[in-house]
Amino acid sequence: MDSVPNLQKNLHLLSPDQVELAKMLVEMEQTHLFKHWPEPGVEDADKKAFFDQVARLNSSYPGGLVSYVKTARELLADSRAGKNPFDGFTPSVPNGENLTYGDESFIQYEETGVREAQNAAFVLVAGGLGERLGYNGIKVALPIETTTGTCFLQHYIECIQALQEASSQLTQGSCQKEIPFVIMTSDDTHARTLQLLESSAYFGMNPTQVKLLKQEKVACLEDNDARLALDPKNKYQIQTKPHGHGDVHSLLYSSGLLNEWCDAGLRWVLFFQDTNGLLFKAIPASLGVSATRNYHVNSLAVLRKAKEAIGGITKLTHADGRSMVINVEYNQLDPLLRATGYPDGDVNCETGYSPFPGNINQLILELGPYIEELKKTGGAIKEFVNPKYKDASKTSFKSSTRLECMMQDYPKTLPPSARVGFTVMDTWLAYAPVKNNPEEAAKVPKGNPYHSATSGEVAIYCANSLILRKAGVQVDDPVEQVFNGQVVEVWPRITWKPKWGLTFLEIKSKLSGSCSISQRSSIVIKGHNIFLEDLSLDGALVLEATEEAEVKAGGSVQNQGWILENVDSTDTSFPEEIRIRGFRIKKFEQVEKQFTQPGKFSLKA
Repeated sequence: MDSVPNLQKNLHLLSPDQVELAKMLVEMEQTHLFKHWPEPGVEDADKKAFFDQVARLNSSYPGGLVSYVKTARELLADSRAGKNPFDGFTPSVPNGENLTYGDESFIQYEETGVREAQNAAFVLVAGGLGERLGYNGIKVALPIETTTGTCFLQHYIECIQALQEASSQLTQGSCQKEIPFVIMTSDDTHARTLQLLESSAYFGMNPTQVKLLKQEKVACLEDNDARLALDPKNKYQIQTKPHGHGDVHSLLYSSGLLNEWCDAGLRWVLFFQDTNGLLFKAIPASLGVSATRNYHVNSLAVLRKAKEAIGGITKLTHADGRSMVINVEYNQLDPLLRATGYPDGDVNCETGYSPFPGNINQLILELGPYIEELKKTGGAIKEFVNPKYKDASKTSFKSSTRLECMMQDYPKTLPPSARVGFTVMDTWLAYAPVKNNPEEAAKVPKGNPYHSATSGEVAIYCANSLILRKAGVQVDDPVEQVFNGQVVEVWPRITWKPKWGLTFLEIKSKLSGSCSISQRSSIVIKGHNIFLEDLSLDGALVLEATEEAEVKAGGSVQNQGWILENVDSTDTSFPEEIRIRGFRIKKFEQVEKQFTQPGKFSLKA
């Protein structure tokens, strides 16, 4: 410590643990952190607070700060040298299951998945705010659609509860097993997520089923030597930034939850992201694939056009015999293919799609092998660094950088014996993320997905319309409309609660006779036992029933209905969640029926 006089003079202020941390920092060549430290007696509380933060950063990272800085130096050296992480690897198409919605195989997988659901736990990574969307709240508080105003978090909870109930009924469980639900939050989202849950009575879920795990940020790096960056606003604080959703693995491991689940007989852990309103339509069949094929890792995927801006799930085999099945970013996949004997790069095959399916960052892991792997790694995920250099010499950064990790990179450390596969669904059924604000979405090249609040909402109506069509309902074609500069297809506004229909077979069983729905129509179904029988709808219909009521709705329903009315995204008289869509639902007239008593009821218009 003699080489750091400012620290030496202040050592007597520190606890024995803090002195050890100080030694560690000096050994890691981080002496610049103490350059500005004044004499003892000046700002002593700040000096102690500095070491409180160092202790947090050290304990929250697998292997501590020594490991963090060592990894950072290696990755920064590779980045500066322009090293290709895929050197020595040859890509090929991995094994997986391609599903067609509603066919025999799909129906079978859905039933298997519903059976397995009571042996599953769900993990939502929700560390992000909606700023990139033009929304100041947490993303999970955004409405999934504005016909009912249901927010993402409510929708996810209702889906898990519906799965819990359906699984229990299928397996004739005497008592319903509660499906655990974990939400990974961050400093930005933790308090607001908790407040949303508490203010809405956990949307009907038992609060003990829900666990929040908060991820910590990681230290920023100011140069190629991985010197820790001080906060520009506070010289006694190390600057920190988010580490990425890959933290979910180490958090689950250190929380002890995985062993709890194992002891309770659970077999699966499903990971999903915060704003994909279609996801649970794909979950039952995907879980069925995992169980049938005994996959240790099952990545949910969608059909992907060659060169489309979505990562491709790829098998990489190294010259030394190592292999892994992982997501390769679209801008890396094409050059990788060209460099390894595919002169045309990433091209569509005879199906009209790339043979490398599109990764949608939803994973199903088998719990046993997952725990065994995490015992070896502590949940640490292969990281990457993405410094923004000042110039081509790559000697200095425009601003501090940090290590990052992604949840879907978990398979990178798996042995070749691990069974890693994927399940491909149609995009219309499984993937409509909400991540771009109206300005960004309007700039998207024609034919590419907008991934905005506008496209996310109309995708819900599209999927529900196509599902009912497949089940035999005559659903009118959509019409093109423009909202916030985005051209979208608007289908009838069809919504239902998850408990009405989770699987294709269940939905089909609720429909009979000749049913038709016009394009300008809206229908909201809230209740398990609501059946549509020879219903002709041209307008708006809202049906709500308690568990004990059985309702048959039919006949001709015609009224002025509800329309989508354009809203200017800059008009601050509307709330943000409406402005980012570019429309609001104007309700003129509807038939609304509530059945609150037990019994059998018939609605014949």
